[in-house]
Amino acid sequence: MTWTINCDMGESYGLYTMGDDAGIMRFITEANVACGFHAADPMVMRRTVQLARRFGVKVGAHPSLPDREGFGRREMKLRPAEVANAVIYQVGALKGFLAAEGLPLNHIKPHGALYGMAAKDAEVARAIAEAAAVFGVPLYGLCGTQHEVVYPGNGTPFVGEFYADLDYGPDGHLVITREHHAVDPTQAAERVLRAMRDGKVIALDGSDIPVRAQSVCVHSDTPGAVAVARAVFEILQAARTAPQPAPAS
Repeated sequence: MTWTINCDMGESYGLYTMGDDAGIMRFITEANVACGFHAADPMVMRRTVQLARRFGVKVGAHPSLPDREGFGRREMKLRPAEVANAVIYQVGALKGFLAAEGLPLNHIKPHGALYGMAAKDAEVARAIAEAAAVFGVPLYGLCGTQHEVVYPGNGTPFVGEFYADLDYGPDGHLVITREHHAVDPTQAAERVLRAMRDGKVIALDGSDIPVRAQSVCVHSDTPGAVAVARAVFEILQAARTAPQPAPAS
């Protein structure tokens, strides 16, 4: 009953506002901050780091494929060296803003299509792990995929996560869409609680599939994201404080 709550955020840029980062920050423990390739800009990155510091939220990097027009949710063909260097470039930028605010880098979590590609392709996952080794921090990913196989195999600590506001396919992989649809906050929270207690989630085809995690993810660009984060936060708080059944004698 000790799952953390992480959120993909800091995705505004220029005159465009994406999500209510200030509203959602009070309900999370880790912020996955966009690093400029799919969203964000220097002003937004600095502001998001400052906001996280104010709320005592840990900060991780959320690097993407170089695809701002597609919000990083379109697959691209890159050589492993290109993947690794793109991740290093983005994380290095965020590290500068963290240093300016006196904060450490907590983790790295690939965004969108890069996350999905690494879940299935060991070569992509290995390139990400090699980039993460430069910074010596854990990688967040999906249990039961190449994330869990390759990241620890390359000596990088792995943190498994469960998604409160995304669908799962019957193969256990996430269904990554260009735009996130609205979800009912209460149903999302109950889904999280079932995943935590029973290790199961209902896939798109109606089947129960096994899930494991140490953290739950919410997205700042999901419609009603603050309500979803609040509901997840409250149900996890209640689970932590609920009396546990006595062991059988």
